[in-house]
Order: sequence, then C-alpha cells, then structure tokens
Amino acid sequence: MSPGKHTILVTGGAGYIGSHAVLDLLQAGYEVVILDNLVYGHRDLVEKVLQVELIVGDTSDRPLLDKLFQRYDIAAVMHFSAYAYVGESVTNPAKYYHNNVLGTLTLLEAMLEASVNKFVFSSTCATYGVPQSIPITENHPQDPINPYGATKLMVERILSDFANAYDFKSVIFRYFNAAGADPSGKLGEDHNPETHLIPLVLQTALGKRESISVFGTDYPTADGTCIRDYIHVTDLANAHVLGVEYLLTGGDSEVFNLGNGNGFSVKEVIEAAKSITGHDIKVVECDRRPGDPPALIGSSDKARKILNWQPQYSSLEQIITHAWQWHQQRHK
Repeated sequence: MSPGKHTILVTGGAGYIGSHAVLDLLQAGYEVVILDNLVYGHRDLVEKVLQVELIVGDTSDRPLLDKLFQRYDIAAVMHFSAYAYVGESVTNPAKYYHNNVLGTLTLLEAMLEASVNKFVFSSTCATYGVPQSIPITENHPQDPINPYGATKLMVERILSDFANAYDFKSVIFRYFNAAGADPSGKLGEDHNPETHLIPLVLQTALGKRESISVFGTDYPTADGTCIRDYIHVTDLANAHVLGVEYLLTGGDSEVFNLGNGNGFSVKEVIEAAKSITGHDIKVVECDRRPGDPPALIGSSDKARKILNWQPQYSSLEQIITHAWQWHQQRHK
C-alpha cells in the first residue's frame, strides 16, 4: 500500500452504484477493499475490471467484520449493501429489516469497536414518501410508504443518534433514480431481476424483451406518464467520493439529496431510447401501480454548494447513450 493513501471499505462494491463508486475512488487515488455477499453483486466486475480485494461476506457477520477492521487500516466506510426492490420489501419485510437495518447496525457497532468513525450512507428519496412539494429538498417531511424506504429512514435515525452519542460522523445521500453507465463502458447496470425503466427499455430495443410496460397514462403531467429524476451513476459515484473527502477533512455529519433537478417522463425516456438505439420499442399501456406518485424531482442545491458537486452528465441523451453502450457490450 502506498504511504499516504487512505483505505476505504466499500460494502456492496460489486453492485451497480457501489462498483461505480469504487472506480471513482481508485481514480481519485484511494485504496479500496470491497465487502459483498454477491447476492446481487458481480464477482467478475471486481476481479476483471476493478481489480481490488473482494471479501465475500455479509454485514451482519460480526466476527468477519472484526477481522476485516483488524486486517486493514480503514479510514472510512462507504455503505451500499442494501436490498432495494420496493415490491419485495412489501411482501417480505423481514428480509429487508434484517439486511438493511440489522446488517447496518452490526457494521456500525464493528466500526465503533475499531475506532473507525467516518461513514457514507447510500439512502434514498423513498424516505420522503409521496412528495408534498416539488422539487424535494432535504427538509421535506420523511414519511416512507414501503418497508424499503422505512429501513433506510431507520438507519438515518441510527446515524443521527450515533452522531449525538459518539464521535461518529456520517454523510447521508438520498438519491433519486440512478441510471446510465460508466462512460468508458467498463461498468453498467446489470440487475436480476431488472426493474428499472431505462435498462428495461434498452433490453426491449435489443430484442431481449418483447415490450415495455407503461404503468398509467392518465397522470396530471404533460404527456400523462410519471415523471422521474434520473441521475447518472457516474455523477452519483463522484458525489460519494466528495462525501468521503468532506469527512476526512473534518466535515460534520450532513444529509444531501442527489438528483438531476430535472424530471423526465416515461414517454420521454422511451422516445429518447428509440432515437439513440435506432430500434422500434413496443409499448404496452397498463393501469397505474399503487403508490406511484405523478412526479418525483429532487433539489441537489445543498450538495452543489457544500460539496462543490458538479454533475457532468445531466442530459437524458447522455444517460441513455452510456447505458446503451454498456448493454450492447454486455449482451453480445
């Protein structure tokens, strides 16, 4: 290990957002250790692309965590190890409370024992629930409408209590719809099952799916479909590196939204994908899904101001183009 380089533990670093954060950390000169149980992560991405040490294990395994903190001189932890399927959280909340809350608490306790007191947490706009006003700021009331959002809010409260009780600092990032792929094509979005709109649309363009379902065309929006705030995953990753640097240079506990600040409708995403891919995309219009708000758009002014975060890829065309490059390569 080079002298002077901080080592960052990234839990969930073999997953979609976590792997992009690892890539950004490496490019910024950090040493990285990944802890991932590989339930949703990809070993090949770590071994072939990121080429950093991968420890296969769970955040709820306290003996493993203790060994890990003894073995490595960890300066901070970046935590992405959450289950994130909203529908599954409704049908199997026990799985979500065990992993997302108990797993995180076990990790935090191990950090305290090892005197590691800097933590970057991957939270979500799902903690806000149905928006009362747009754009959503960090001061918006938090009232999640599903167990997934509730588990993230519970961890946020734990972090707030830890900050009050111990010498423990955290940066909480509540983000909107992560999308896109690393511009170089090294990394991208590869979930199983896939539930996110942009990869589903691109899989349809590739012929991997017959059609894309549009849930509701009668919302009070310009074209009747839901509007969402899509943020490029590389911009998300960059914010996490800035969050680590903020803590390592003495920053106090803070909460930041990460969003594009612009909303794009489901129809706009599909039309942009048609234009970029050159393929027709069959659309099947369905009824609304319960709990889907008409629009979700976040304000990230605070992150821009305090962290000097400057998103590089905020256009829908850039997001879809980078995702398309990845999907074409992945599905050769």
